[in-house]
Amino acid sequence: MSEHTQTLVLQAAVERERKHPDRIFMTQPINGQVTEYTWGETMDQARRMAAHIDTLGLPANSNIAMISKNCAHFIIAELAIWMAGHCTVALYPTLNAETVNYILDHSESKLLFVGKLDGWEAMKKGVPEDMPRIALPLAPENDYAKWDDIIAAQEPITEVPVWPADQRALICYTSGSTGRPKGVAHSFQSISAPASLQGSVLEINESDRIISYLPLAHVMERALVEAGSIYQGVHVFFAEELDTFLQDLHRAKPTLFISVPRLWLKFQSGVFQKFPEEKLNLLLKIPVVKGIIRKKVLDGLGLGSVRMAASGSAPIPADLIRWYDKLGLTIMEGYGMTEDFAYSHMSTEGGRAPGTVGHPAEGVVSRISDVGEIEVKSPGLMMGYYKAPELTAEVMTEDGFFKTGDRGVYEDGLLRITGRVKELFKTSKGKYVAPVPLENLLSADGWLEQSCVSGPGRPACYATLQLAEGLRDKFDDPQFREKATTHFEKLIKEVNSQVENYEQLQFVAVIREPWQVENEFLTPTLKIKRNVIEEAYEPLLDGWYASGDKVVWQD
Repeated sequence: MSEHTQTLVLQAAVERERKHPDRIFMTQPINGQVTEYTWGETMDQARRMAAHIDTLGLPANSNIAMISKNCAHFIIAELAIWMAGHCTVALYPTLNAETVNYILDHSESKLLFVGKLDGWEAMKKGVPEDMPRIALPLAPENDYAKWDDIIAAQEPITEVPVWPADQRALICYTSGSTGRPKGVAHSFQSISAPASLQGSVLEINESDRIISYLPLAHVMERALVEAGSIYQGVHVFFAEELDTFLQDLHRAKPTLFISVPRLWLKFQSGVFQKFPEEKLNLLLKIPVVKGIIRKKVLDGLGLGSVRMAASGSAPIPADLIRWYDKLGLTIMEGYGMTEDFAYSHMSTEGGRAPGTVGHPAEGVVSRISDVGEIEVKSPGLMMGYYKAPELTAEVMTEDGFFKTGDRGVYEDGLLRITGRVKELFKTSKGKYVAPVPLENLLSADGWLEQSCVSGPGRPACYATLQLAEGLRDKFDDPQFREKATTHFEKLIKEVNSQVENYEQLQFVAVIREPWQVENEFLTPTLKIKRNVIEEAYEPLLDGWYASGDKVVWQD
């Protein structure tokens, strides 16, 4: 075990409690008011719940499921499960009943913690009737055993056990952008090493504040926010609801802020609604007012105190990073996967370039295979896919590298991701096209929120587009359509001028219905489900191609 990970995450939490029992660890908003949890209170509640779990007589290292939006008790429950020697299986709070049932069945979960949720009535149909349930404090109305009642009646365990580094700690089910979710199993070692290493590399410390709002069921938030805060002592704030997000941001005044490309684009779109793009660009060029405008915009976004911003989960357009650079907000793009606990590559102050995801992180070895695939050895490498050794074998090389499925190239030591290996498609002209670089060029446009490039078997590529949120209500406005059509025709020319002939777009189609997690066009981590999008519009393609229009509007 490396020097960085001699202390595993559970013992790091115990050490944090010992050093600073009265320091605030988490701030939870409830109906506009806040409840704060110190390290001492957090660990006391976890110890009491661990003692209760011990009374249930579960087999050693059982899988225990949690389904909840982000909240303080998600983290406290996870600590309790680990203290009791078991493994957590966190489900996304947006899953349908069928997927809930599949994951609970596949993982053979013995107990379910039900937390803060919006759609529980529909989801609970996927929970086996005989599965024991415990309700976290912010759970929807229910008749399950209550967290507060249990810990009030239960004496805490006196000692937190030190489990083997190679013991299974969590299973994270992939968001299922292709087919059934796979259960990625991680040990205490593979979740501890990345969290410990990232803090020392990025100089994160106890004075930092972060807001938790991306799904904690996903490894990026788990690694950077939950496990990272345990090692570095960061104060974690939670967002209450989507409608209160700005208010929650202003309360937290985060010094660290992590987001995904779709949300960075939304923030930009929100700025443009208040400051027209041309006017803002002009003001940012004037030395006397530049600093004032930067401060006003960033304070308005709630990001005025951010010293380090990061983006992950999907590629972010290079032009968008340059735009935030102009605002004085440096976004460090990183790259990681569920299988390496989000720990693979990261940008740093001295090693970043828009359009790249940085150097291999400390302790990571990376290479590009003969077919252009990125392969990595990471301290965060998974134990394997749960109950699927054949799938695990498929993604590992003989010498122990994980095959990411992503294509990439190194430029001056910085990794540029060029798309998924399996996303390459061939046009009827016999040329292979990688959609992601084209999507990045399109998505940098402020009028758009997302795009999906496709065209297998067709004479040329096309793209489906989602309007930026602030423009969607104008979809049927003839004057807006005319203006937007001119704008997108110009965008097509700009994109086509930057790519090879065989990659050029024949047309773009502006889509009426929003792509959302709820209608399964997006994964819970807000990536597009390419197969779902392509299948949805396949019946319309012949007409779109035959129209000869550069910009098509969905009826």
